[in-house]
Amino acid sequence: MNTTSRRPLRAFGSAATALFVAGLLAACGGASPEPEAPVSATQSAPSDAASSSASPSGSATASDGAETLTYPGRTGATALELLLEADPSAEVTGKGENAFVTAIGGRAADDSKKEFWSLSVDGEPAQVGAGTLETEDGQEITWTLETY
Repeated sequence: MNTTSRRPLRAFGSAATALFVAGLLAACGGASPEPEAPVSATQSAPSDAASSSASPSGSATASDGAETLTYPGRTGATALELLLEADPSAEVTGKGENAFVTAIGGRAADDSKKEFWSLSVDGEPAQVGAGTLETEDGQEITWTLETY
């Protein structure tokens, strides 16, 4: 399978997401909502990442060192609600549709390195923010630390 043809689209999606996120970040502020009951999650991050009540586990991806957090969707819950259940230590600015995730598993996105936490559903970039994205049973929600 030729994966090089998808690379430009992924880069475009990441760049568009980064611009969208930068706009949200500039316009928002506030505290994060309280988490509900924990859900199962898998996380790839440095070994010193903060642990959560959902006990994310995993190791850094060997191919590119990407840091990720993946958890199942749940009908009636937003991606942001489920993130905060999976990782209560996640840092968020803004609320609801203006929420912007700045850190997961104790790993903050570094603006000087042009990093951001990217949200995808079933392997496709999310078209709305985490506080707006209503998930469904059977979906795979993934956060990946990316650069723009």
